Amino acid sequence: MITTPAQPAPQMPAGGREVTGPSAFSGGPRRFVSLVRTMAVQEFKLRFFGSALGYLWQLMRPMMLFGVLFVIFTVILPVSDQPNFGVALLLGIVLYTFFAEATGTAVTCVVARENMVRKIQFPRMVIPMAVVLEACFNLVLNLVVVFVFGIAMGLRPSASWLAVLPLLLILVLFATGISMLLSALYVRYRDVQPIWDVVLQIAFYGSLILVPYETIASQGYEELGHALVANPLAAVLQELRHLVIDPAYVSAGEAIGGGALLVVPLTVAVATFLLGWWVFNREAPRIAEQL
Repeated sequence: MITTPAQPAPQMPAGGREVTGPSAFSGGPRRFVSLVRTMAVQEFKLRFFGSALGYLWQLMRPMMLFGVLFVIFTVILPVSDQPNFGVALLLGIVLYTFFAEATGTAVTCVVARENMVRKIQFPRMVIPMAVVLEACFNLVLNLVVVFVFGIAMGLRPSASWLAVLPLLLILVLFATGISMLLSALYVRYRDVQPIWDVVLQIAFYGSLILVPYETIASQGYEELGHALVANPLAAVLQELRHLVIDPAYVSAGEAIGGGALLVVPLTVAVATFLLGWWVFNREAPRIAEQL
């Protein structure tokens, strides 16, 4: 009787741990941070490769949009008589530009790197995280313009400016959560991109960028203003206007109807981050198969 040789049992690696497939987060925090930084810096440099003006383009984009909106909404059709509204408008445009860039680019970031995902073993979470970090680089450059413009318009640095960093961290947390969520969902559902494009347009007009809370409240729509500040982007913008530009802009706590209610935008930001992390972590091992 002819017998077939027995198949060797799968070998276990040293330590008795089973070898796992691609995951969202693996290899230790040091390797993860290094990969995120390297990818973000590389993409940031490649974006302006071969450009005569280089990084100046990154500063010119929000400035050109600001110039158009400044003329329309402060000269032709003024929507607010708040002090230094031009600086407040520029600040809103810069924050929105960061949010739109981080989340909008993240939608297709995993699919755009299909060859890398299929062939290279690395923590998949690096991809959306690098997109957000690159957007942070641009945010810092644009904020320099805001502060220079503000000082030229008469603003004076104060201790309240120290709150800028923690407030921006809340916005980055919110944008990161959405970026992870969208990048994971787009692999399965390609309708995510056009839907998010529409959401971003709504967010631009619904985040107190063009029409500040004070104008909305003065027109008798105070409850609407409270609802809009529940959006973390609007809450961060309102508080920055209050602390950095002029106390005439009410604080985010007052704008939302009470300081205790600030837990709402903060909870939204944290919950969005946790949801995005959970969804991406769940989908990461199957990303290559679904591409």
